[in-house]
Amino acid sequence: QVQLVESGGGLVQVGGSLRLACAASGRTFRTYAMGWFRQTPGKEREFVTGINRSGSNIYYADSVKGRFTTSRYNSENTVYLHMDNLKFEDSAVYYCAAGDSNGRTWTWDYWGQGTQVTVSS
Repeated sequence: QVQLVESGGGLVQVGGSLRLACAASGRTFRTYAMGWFRQTPGKEREFVTGINRSGSNIYYADSVKGRFTTSRYNSENTVYLHMDNLKFEDSAVYYCAAGDSNGRTWTWDYWGQGTQVTVSS
């Protein structure tokens, strides 16, 4: 089992940057694929990016390609989401997730509590 804690959310202006971090407990971080999701009120949780165990495969939602970058440091039990050129529509609660990937499908077993990102003018 793994516990996930997100940090780094906050208020940022349009066009600005923000970096989120997700710290995982336990010694098994390296055995999990990691992902970031986001959710706004009244909408379903949306996949943002996923990174496999080694970090060799990374997938991004089309809406964030070229603007968001995810990376993981297994020695630190941490995964990051660096967000550039933020838009109003990026405002959401961002969740970190841990699960598995076989290269084609992703399954998510554990979730963090979320961190709010608000993009303003």
